[in-house]
Amino acid sequence: MEIPEQYKYAVIPHVMIDGAAEAIKFYAAAFGASELVRLDGDDGRIMHAEISVHGSTLMLGDADAPFSPPGAGGPSVALHVYVPDVDGLTTQAVAAGAELLSPPTDMFYGARQSMLRDPFGHIWIFLTPIS
Repeated sequence: MEIPEQYKYAVIPHVMIDGAAEAIKFYAAAFGASELVRLDGDDGRIMHAEISVHGSTLMLGDADAPFSPPGAGGPSVALHVYVPDVDGLTTQAVAAGAELLSPPTDMFYGARQSMLRDPFGHIWIFLTPIS
């Protein structure tokens, strides 16, 4: 499976906040954003959503571990990157000093994904599409 066009050659910010549904409404009113994807959790919170702001994709969701909202002590943004070989890149990143938070795993949404924290506290999510 090929990397989706809207994710190619991009580092996609994934903003984790309290009140993601309200944020989507605000971004639509303020910036003309349109909602592309929404996965609601059983508790009514947004697990994952994607919006388009003038052709650029922004991922967002309600804050939860290992993320936390601004001011709560943890990073509130993760960086998503689609790569050809998530397993190889994960091995390379750990060898360079990244902390492995989640090993490469086939996910229900059609991607193999790993999650790492860099030495500066930023969370990186690497994905490879699978068929």
